[in-house]
Amino acid sequence: MEKLSMEYSRKTKLEFSVYPAPRISAAIVEPYNSILTTHSTIEHSDCTFLVDNEAIYDICHHKLGVECPSYASINRLIGQAVSSITTSLRFEGPLNVDLIEFQTNLVPYPRIHFLTTTFAPIISAESAYREELSVCDITAACFDFSNQLVKCDPRLGKYMACCLLYRGDVVPKDVNSAIAAMKSRNSVQFVDWCPTGFKVGINSQPPTVMPGGDLAKVQRAVCMLSNNTAVVEAWARLDHKFDLMYAKRAFLHWYTREGMEEDEFSEAREDLAALEKDYEEMGRSF
Repeated sequence: MEKLSMEYSRKTKLEFSVYPAPRISAAIVEPYNSILTTHSTIEHSDCTFLVDNEAIYDICHHKLGVECPSYASINRLIGQAVSSITTSLRFEGPLNVDLIEFQTNLVPYPRIHFLTTTFAPIISAESAYREELSVCDITAACFDFSNQLVKCDPRLGKYMACCLLYRGDVVPKDVNSAIAAMKSRNSVQFVDWCPTGFKVGINSQPPTVMPGGDLAKVQRAVCMLSNNTAVVEAWARLDHKFDLMYAKRAFLHWYTREGMEEDEFSEAREDLAALEKDYEEMGRSF
């Protein structure tokens, strides 16, 4: 990332980070790796999209009815979100949003660039013929915690900005009505220093699904990228696990043998604590 940042300093660098899940873990030293990675890439990434395996696993299990989700099921769901983000690079649309606009509209300060991703509708292939969702329905679904690709409750924080990327059979009039309906909800709170809040992209190309896959083919879909102070919840869980291991200096010798120093761990932990404070400050009223 550092080399890319130096060689392509004027290019927007988007990063998809798979964060440790609250309960499911693929490695014991996951908290170390995650905090060290966040610390080392924070200066070199312009936008970081957070996802975690447990959130996506739960979506596959509860919404798509997949008893034991495979990596293919999980990756296809992430693929839908990534595809929506890059749609404007591949297809013409009435209101396209390019990659630079994500950064311009979603990142109020350079360090405040960690975004949550939500995709809707998430409908199983079996129930596709029974459900026809309007623009208002899929927009409301984006603000539902259960459709979010990372485990943190947006109702516990405040939105700084949202980018709604629509695909398929969508017209601006319906989008404006849907956003007006969301703004009237008490459960959706924005910081008081950002009165506008919403950036919209519309592309006429509907999403494509894998033949024989779990997801249904739909006429319209939306991917929401949001900057919300509730992301601190995901870091707080990570901090707790890191602190438990680091207090005993457990597993540290594997890192020091590779040439790392103990100070790098404490420095990375302090940087994440400072980042949490920055996000909490964003949510405070004047």
